[in-house]
Amino acid sequence: MSEKKMTSSRRHHLKSLVLSISKGILEKESIQVKVDKENYMSENCPPLSLPGSTQELQELCKKLHQQIDKVDEERYDLEAKVGKANKEIEDLKIKVVDLQGKFKKPALKKVRLSADQMLQALLGSKHKVSLDLRSNLKQVKKEVKEEVADVGDWRKNVEDKAGMDGRKKMFEGEA
Repeated sequence: MSEKKMTSSRRHHLKSLVLSISKGILEKESIQVKVDKENYMSENCPPLSLPGSTQELQELCKKLHQQIDKVDEERYDLEAKVGKANKEIEDLKIKVVDLQGKFKKPALKKVRLSADQMLQALLGSKHKVSLDLRSNLKQVKKEVKEEVADVGDWRKNVEDKAGMDGRKKMFEGEA
């Protein structure tokens, strides 16, 4: 299968099309965000009308403080939920990594192959030469070591060599 390469002018044209479409989508999204924000503000925040007397201003401030406290409580609760969700996500990510790392290694079977079979498996049809590794080995004659004839009782040997006479015998025997 031969895939045709795209010409640079075609690639450039497609890239500019994608960029122009994405630019239009981003502009629509920003306009929608502004509209949503204005709608939310009109629903939840009525226009501010400042009363003239001090008493009414104090009442308004108390009311605003109560609303601030309520919003702070909601924000705190939402932050706690988000923190808990983030912790769960991290734990699940760690579990996924652990599970990916653990897999059972299959028990391998012991296979006996000759050198010819190994080369045939590795090289395939290129393998023509037959290797008989044993034919290239040197013939070695085994030497039979002579066993020391009847060592005898070691205690008798030690007693003979004890004292100065024994040491003299030892040197005389070796020489």
